[in-house]
Amino acid sequence: MLLRDSGCRRPVQLGPYPLEALKRDSSLIELERARPAPTEAEAPVATPLTGAARHYAKLFSAFAEGECASQEAQGSEDLELRAGEAKGAAYYLDASHAGICKIPHWAWRKDGVNPTGHSHAVVILVAHGREVEPDNPAHQWLRGSEQEIARLRALEIAACIAGHIRALGHSAQAHCSGRSSVALESLAVLAGVARRSAAGGLASPFVGEGFALATVTTGYALAVDLPLAANAKINSLRYWWGANGAVSGRERRRCAKRRSDLSRYPMEWVRRVDRPTTLIFEDEVPKVPQRANFFVRARHGDLGPKAQREVKRFAYKHPLTYGMMPVLRSMIPHQDGPVAQADNGAFADAEANTRALKSLSYHLGADLTGVCEVPEYAWYSHRADGEPIAKRHRYAVVMLIDQGYDTMEGASGDDWISGCQSMRGYLRGAEIAGVMAEFLRSQGVSARSQTNADSEVLHIPLILLAGLGELSRIGELALNPFVGPRFKSVVLTTDLPLVPDKPIDFGLQYFCSRCLKCARECPVSAIPFGGKVVFNGYEIWKPDVERCARYRITNQKGSACGRCMKTCPLNKVVSADGALVHRVGTWLGVHAFWLKPLLVPLAVYLDDLFRFGWRNTVKRWWQDLEMVDGVAVKPPAGVNERDLDFTADTTGRKSPVGYYHAADMPAPNAVQAKPVNHRAAVERAKLIETVDVAVARRARGGEKPAHYVPPAHTAPQEAVAAD
Repeated sequence: MLLRDSGCRRPVQLGPYPLEALKRDSSLIELERARPAPTEAEAPVATPLTGAARHYAKLFSAFAEGECASQEAQGSEDLELRAGEAKGAAYYLDASHAGICKIPHWAWRKDGVNPTGHSHAVVILVAHGREVEPDNPAHQWLRGSEQEIARLRALEIAACIAGHIRALGHSAQAHCSGRSSVALESLAVLAGVARRSAAGGLASPFVGEGFALATVTTGYALAVDLPLAANAKINSLRYWWGANGAVSGRERRRCAKRRSDLSRYPMEWVRRVDRPTTLIFEDEVPKVPQRANFFVRARHGDLGPKAQREVKRFAYKHPLTYGMMPVLRSMIPHQDGPVAQADNGAFADAEANTRALKSLSYHLGADLTGVCEVPEYAWYSHRADGEPIAKRHRYAVVMLIDQGYDTMEGASGDDWISGCQSMRGYLRGAEIAGVMAEFLRSQGVSARSQTNADSEVLHIPLILLAGLGELSRIGELALNPFVGPRFKSVVLTTDLPLVPDKPIDFGLQYFCSRCLKCARECPVSAIPFGGKVVFNGYEIWKPDVERCARYRITNQKGSACGRCMKTCPLNKVVSADGALVHRVGTWLGVHAFWLKPLLVPLAVYLDDLFRFGWRNTVKRWWQDLEMVDGVAVKPPAGVNERDLDFTADTTGRKSPVGYYHAADMPAPNAVQAKPVNHRAAVERAKLIETVDVAVARRARGGEKPAHYVPPAHTAPQEAVAAD
């Protein structure tokens, strides 16, 4: 507990609650068989939020079934390993409980007939979200919707796992209440995720009766669990201290005591300032088109034929993301929509609106939420097809989704689970913001979810302005004081009156100026070792974005890259279960600025000394497989198995940064490839200003640099949308 979090030896597939510590009783299988078939539960009361949740559940239901890969995966035949991967995936996707059972014939709802030939079930239980205080408007919004929202979350997880198993070459189907061919409650008992109460209903020993169920039935053979004994319970003292490394009762109580509009992290500790700690020359920041994004550029061939080929599949390279991506992409057409003709006079109180939207975001599963006004420069100028984008909303609700500390602990950062870590964050964020936007539009309020798949706004400046992070050495990535860089963002833009948060200052600029760990550990030396510069109007440690994007797209020994996040000293658990050294260090870091000259070098030294950033193999739950031509195979090029490299050159002389200024971007509607020239990009370093030089130029009334001006539209061309 001094140096490591209490759960560091707990496998991910055991989950956040100590279910494995409870007694089991196989005799309950026959008792469950004798129980009368349950009647279909009544549909929840229709509310605007249940309507939004059902809308998204309908999207996800389209992926409950599907075609299997043409061949079975070259994976393990070990049933325990297979089961660990299935449950690990469920917990990675934030299930509260997960269990596996064989499906007896009597559990099929239609006269005991098994129409699929499926033999096993992966049962997923999702607890209701955080409760909201009665004086908070979100309490009324959520009233009667809790079950439908939990059902949506359970269905999302089940649809992704069913897609994963089908990618492994085995039939699988997702089921949830209202669209199930199996008796969900009986399977929950058989799989040991819930037990019967005295009245015959279902309850979890840890979350009570407030939960929703979903199941994946499959012909994929897996090791099974046993039912929980009727008297199964855990010693309260063991639970309080975190039995077997599970999340402790202390931590759960700490979170439960916090107001529903507050994150579980104490962001109220952090100093608030009037402007971000990164200088932003707002009048000089160029508005850029989506076509300038390097992943869009790769699709157009700007990074060459290999990147153009690989960018089409890099998000699908692992079987789990292969199953997740159709679910994620199904939400794109629903990010926007018509606004209902409704009286929205109840939304006049900006402070109440802000509190309620934050509470709603946390109930839906966001990890950190802030609010800001959207400056003009934060809007993209044009869509990827060249269509102009106009500023349409005043406010942004910015939400961060934790990418999962435990899984990141088991990974190298650029191995086969790395791409899935991003897609998990993007999927959950799109779902949360999508439901919120759908709800607001139904109430007569204009709103749009801005996701990684289709965003009209740049997220990084909004994260800074909403007080959720500071810009880091990693460059185009903000760090939060409690989750470090380990998050993905999603944004909801709206005209609903809101109260903006202030930017934060937790001393990151000082820390990053004296820590080189992310730069040292970057596989392609894309992160600079030197000081900050001014690039396109931002004070920034400017990374080599072409080098970074190319590696993430074409990585042959993994599905993407997040080495910088994996190895950052701020990628830690800061909770009641976190290591004491990290909890104390974080408290001092945000409260005792005067100690930073002493603490920062010590923290960086100890981070390496105790090998934080090393892979923790206990946390590995996935199989290293690559999807090649629609079939999961052992990766032909192998697997990145990096740990820390203490011998790397940290001078930066061997890998000078290439700069891609606004003037060097392709035109907003450019269809043809505009090949990048890295040597020329390195030469363009001579155009870069230091912060002092830029400040002095502005003080004497100097002109904005010419290379800050992006190219205009070219002659009319056929529009080509991004893949």
